[in-house]
Amino acid sequence: MMGPQPPNVARLSLYNSPSSPRTSSPVPASANTSRFSVATSTSGPAVPHPISTTATNASAAKARSAIYDRNLNKSRMSQVSLSAYAFLFSEIVQYTQKRVSGIGDLERRLSTVGYRIGLRVAELLAWRNDPTKNPKREIKLVQALMFIHTQVWKAVFGKPADALERGLEKDDEYMIVDNDPIITRYISIPKDMSQLSCSALTAGIVEAVLDGLGFPARVTAHSVPTDAHPLRTTILIKLDPSVLEREDALK
Repeated sequence: MMGPQPPNVARLSLYNSPSSPRTSSPVPASANTSRFSVATSTSGPAVPHPISTTATNASAAKARSAIYDRNLNKSRMSQVSLSAYAFLFSEIVQYTQKRVSGIGDLERRLSTVGYRIGLRVAELLAWRNDPTKNPKREIKLVQALMFIHTQVWKAVFGKPADALERGLEKDDEYMIVDNDPIITRYISIPKDMSQLSCSALTAGIVEAVLDGLGFPARVTAHSVPTDAHPLRTTILIKLDPSVLEREDALK
């Protein structure tokens, strides 16, 4: 079952991303990029150069071990093809959909997949943010949420989230808003499943990072479309009571 819909929740904006031209998503290279060249010469046929077997074997061995030996910080700015990203997520949804009995079960399974991703994202960011292997862990709630809003979103989706808000009626509710979620941009939801939010995977990522930072919470995803942003999604964070007790003690 989905949690309470956030559109009617009174909220206070904690942070809105500054309006600036959004960087274009990485686009795969054209399908016609595979090519080979033929050596031409006016003086006669081309003579092939001798190939060094030793150098070839060494290059092959280096290529096989590169993925394990590569420095984590060197791939910090690497990008993934948007088409491959969307295709992979589509396959995850289809694979999961064949093994569930309803919308609620599908969202729970997507959240579980996202949780596993979030554990690895949190570990990777902790390593990258402090090369001395002495990573800093946020102990204040708002700073932890800002870390997710900015750093986690940029690492996973290539851009910060659009807003971070706090519920005015309930102190234990916070919301992260994404006006154009990249993972659902190419997903078509059937009319008979209109209540489904595939961003449940994102909710799982957020829940895992919060657990890793020591802020246990129940996180759910809700589609809140507007005329300007038809894919607008709100990630609703329901904090565990122990988090608020610790926040009060740290004041």
